[in-house]
Amino acid sequence: MVSQTAAPPSPVDTASPDLLPVYEPGELAALAARHGLTVSGARPTLGAYIRQLWGRRHFITAFATAKLTAQYSQAKLGQIWQIMTPLLNATVYYFIFGILMDTKRGVPDFVPFLVTGVFIWTFTASSITAGTRAISGNTGLVRALHFPRASLPIALAIQQLQQLLFSLAALFMILLAFGQFPRPSWLLAIPALTLQALFNTGISMVMARLAAKTPDIAQLTPFLLRTWMYASGVMWSLDHLLSGDRVPRLVLLALECNPAAVYIDLMRFALIDSFTGAQLPPHVWAVATGWALVCGIGGFVFFWKAEERYGRG
Repeated sequence: MVSQTAAPPSPVDTASPDLLPVYEPGELAALAARHGLTVSGARPTLGAYIRQLWGRRHFITAFATAKLTAQYSQAKLGQIWQIMTPLLNATVYYFIFGILMDTKRGVPDFVPFLVTGVFIWTFTASSITAGTRAISGNTGLVRALHFPRASLPIALAIQQLQQLLFSLAALFMILLAFGQFPRPSWLLAIPALTLQALFNTGISMVMARLAAKTPDIAQLTPFLLRTWMYASGVMWSLDHLLSGDRVPRLVLLALECNPAAVYIDLMRFALIDSFTGAQLPPHVWAVATGWALVCGIGGFVFFWKAEERYGRG
């Protein structure tokens, strides 16, 4: 009879838990640092984060252009809708507010006044709406790839700026048709749009972070934007509305400092002859610059603070 001998135990089998090294949490962190290990998905420093964004600038612009191209790819008129949408909105507002409600009374050059307001407001409203979907609408991309998440709301803000530039061609044709010809003040549209774009990007990043945590915000946003639009003088002259002593001083100050109204007024001042400096709020350029810097920088930092939480859970 052949005797059977057991196979020698493997090193794993003989290893006793008592023989394994035991590390304190601080020692584990030091060991990881010594071997170049970092926390997965940890938020980089603000400076490093900005450098990462700059390194992905080509992705950001390409992503924005691709989204713009695909936006109306299923429509037969294609990219023409980039111009038609604000024009149709302006037509509806002219019929309802200009004719039925007669808000055009006392407002010279009402059609250029209205169309400029609609185009500039649409730029802000579309940027904010896109921001609410920046993270929640790209969850697969966020979870699959490692990149600075601010790339998404920034790219979508650039997409809306690109769309506005297409729409400006229609705006300029309308201005010419109603007797508003190019003059040196038209150049003021460049700094005004630059400040507005910075403001829009900051607000877009704030909304991206909030909507990533609370998706219901995307459903609430259209109602908030509609209320904001009515308070921004898109369809009527706030200067006429606020004349006299009918409005409390605090309400007057809030409406004058309303960032959407400020950027709309600056564009009207730049493009429309009859819209003079007397209709602008006091210190309008300082207010516009302040909103752009506070919201642009503040929104970026606010979004960066939650960098490691996007796409999780």
